Amino acid sequence: MPATPTTPLAEGPRTYLRPFRPEDADEFTAHTRASAELHRPWLFPPDEPAAYTAYARRLIEDPTRAGHLVCAREDDRIAGFININNIVLGAFRCGALGYGVFAHAAGRGLMSEGLGLVLGHAFGPLGLHRLEANIQPANTGSVTLVRRAGFRLEGYSPDFLLIDGRWRDHERWAITAGPSWTPSG
Repeated sequence: MPATPTTPLAEGPRTYLRPFRPEDADEFTAHTRASAELHRPWLFPPDEPAAYTAYARRLIEDPTRAGHLVCAREDDRIAGFININNIVLGAFRCGALGYGVFAHAAGRGLMSEGLGLVLGHAFGPLGLHRLEANIQPANTGSVTLVRRAGFRLEGYSPDFLLIDGRWRDHERWAITAGPSWTPSG
């Protein structure tokens, strides 16, 4: 099956955002398997095509989710993903981030640029006012990513999320549109 053409949702100097597509299953799951050591114990993205298909379908079809693949402009490879989950509109206009970088792209600043693009898309076309990121305290890479993007630490939640069969403590980070955030970060 030929790839579905996709217009980028946002573009930066080194990355661009595009939506998830069914035909990304092989690339995404290969990157997930190659990145298992990097992701554990924080993250468990789909590592088999059937699991990817179900995951991507939820991101594509569910209006309370917005899935973004961060792709490197140099070779169009998927560098990582940043999803906005639990989107609530109305007076709240908020969503919760879930994200991960793939090993081949880690430490290159691609996710920082990609997160800036997601913030612009979320606070612009999606019309959100607030984004939250819940992070396990020992996940220093994730904390560094959101801190660099301007998120502020708002609190600590013991036993917050069930991950890999255990309830894990999380720090709650957030950013809002307005004076504390501008499209340049």
